[in-house]
Amino acid sequence: MITMCGIAGFIGKEKNMKKTLKKMTDRIKHRGPDAEGFFVRGNVALGQRRLSIIDIEGGLQPMFSKDGNYVVVFNGEIYNYQEIKKELKDYPWQTNSDTEVLLYGYQEWGSDLPKHLRGMFAFALYDIKEKTLFCARDHFGIKPFYYYQNKGSFLFASEIKAFLDHPKFEKKFNESILSAYLSFSFTPTTETFFEGVKRLDAGHSLTYKDGEIKIERYFNLTFPIEHKDYDEVVKEIDKVMKDSTDHHMISDVEVGSFLSSGIDSSYLVSLAKPAKTYTVGYDIPRYNEIDYAKDLTDKLHITNISKKITKEEYMQILDKIMYHMDEPASDPAIVALYFVANLASQDVKVVLSGEGADEFFGGYNYYREEVDYSFYNKIPFFIRHGISKFCSLFPPVRGINFLVRRGQKLEDSYIGVNKVWTEKEVKKLLKIPVTIDNKEITKPVYDEFKGESNIVKMQAVDINFWLMKDILQKADRMTMANSLEGRVPFVDKEVFKVASTLPLDYKVTKENTKVALRASAKKVIPNESYKKKKLGFPVPIRDWMKESDVYNELKETFQSKTAQKYFQTSKLLKMLDDHQKGKKDNYRKLWNVFCFLKWYHVFFEE
Repeated sequence: MITMCGIAGFIGKEKNMKKTLKKMTDRIKHRGPDAEGFFVRGNVALGQRRLSIIDIEGGLQPMFSKDGNYVVVFNGEIYNYQEIKKELKDYPWQTNSDTEVLLYGYQEWGSDLPKHLRGMFAFALYDIKEKTLFCARDHFGIKPFYYYQNKGSFLFASEIKAFLDHPKFEKKFNESILSAYLSFSFTPTTETFFEGVKRLDAGHSLTYKDGEIKIERYFNLTFPIEHKDYDEVVKEIDKVMKDSTDHHMISDVEVGSFLSSGIDSSYLVSLAKPAKTYTVGYDIPRYNEIDYAKDLTDKLHITNISKKITKEEYMQILDKIMYHMDEPASDPAIVALYFVANLASQDVKVVLSGEGADEFFGGYNYYREEVDYSFYNKIPFFIRHGISKFCSLFPPVRGINFLVRRGQKLEDSYIGVNKVWTEKEVKKLLKIPVTIDNKEITKPVYDEFKGESNIVKMQAVDINFWLMKDILQKADRMTMANSLEGRVPFVDKEVFKVASTLPLDYKVTKENTKVALRASAKKVIPNESYKKKKLGFPVPIRDWMKESDVYNELKETFQSKTAQKYFQTSKLLKMLDDHQKGKKDNYRKLWNVFCFLKWYHVFFEE
């Protein structure tokens, strides 16, 4: 039995514990509308909402070990559960479910259990005799897990909003990370925008006993580069991607797939050949990928179902999007992802999606600067640094930006592929003090990969932040908002084992990105999608902002009391006017602030 779901629970004596637990799980019912289950004993309460995918009639949670000493609630899939059951053959297996693997795997390996798992997971397992709660999150953070401690109670849940219904939860806005959000475009810290609520990071476990929290890291990114024959590497990628896709297709219900025009989703669709694929687009041709997707599915003789999103639909759904995201995030593709998930949910319960390929295989054009401009890097650093400092005095434009970047150490400038506001700009924009230095956030990653190439460092930063804390979060939230299970075959520890060994020129050259992956994809994709740069459901926000209705909505929002409390609103209004008049493309910065204000309105004003 494999299920997608939502989990929530707490340790701490409360009146009407079952009632409180049910409210918490009902709040995240969208994650699992098919069934519910509860464990309440003493001061411990564990709950689950279930979306049934495999063994639909069996395997209810919470699940107990045969001796009754262990109980678990679980969100996710363990792809190697059959292999683990064979390895632990002496245990009293009662079901054919992957959930049960957690119970006996914990008895066998203790806190090392997550190291043995292949899949996407977040779970909470309670040892009744030892009165110990053990929780863990998968290697790359595909499935979410949050926790909160206050007044003698410990709370956990798949989504922060589940805490709103617990009497010990005090909803307070954490303004200290607003500056980091403005730069990163998402929350890059274990802290969240809700004071006291923390995210359990990917590849970590949490143990709670006697009021004490212990966090341990069980998985480390490494890049043990191997200089193998190129054709051999392409074969390895082909083999591991077929294996991962096969595992992700296991289901007792139909599996569909999202499909854009780029290599990643095209590769998955060509490998899996699901009966149905789903694409969204717009009336503006350069933002519309529907024709490209249709061309691929016609050649594969499968169905493509598409929808064009109107400007009105897009803007009207934003409050709902921010509610489901829990925290502000300003990637415009989030809304497109919601609509494509909603479209798919009308037919299927499970979809494949192409997240992770760019970070694992070197897909961002930003990485190419290390190759394209290697000549400039030969200039002594002190000269490049002097040029950078001089150019930083001028307004940021394309050529100036390049000279500024190439005269800085990567550690001082690179926080990810999707950087929005610079720290200097943030300090001028905010009315509140900036207390977090972006370099403090990324420093642990740079320290860990000291001595590696700049491309490896950038990959490590993008995997730890952009992939784990934005891309996978929005994929989980937008699919689950529509009671749909999203599966990401690229984000698999066996796939990463292969991707992490690639030499740099198998990832990035002057001609292309994701070089070896494209060669592997070319074998199975029947059109030329393997050549195409991934757009990832592009959105025409840049154009819409110049139209009076969207312009006026942003203008009104930037004049609100909340905006005036936190931002230099005159600066925002000037930037909005400059954008509308075509003087400067400010859409990413403006959208970043607008999304925060939308989120704040949903959680702290409504």
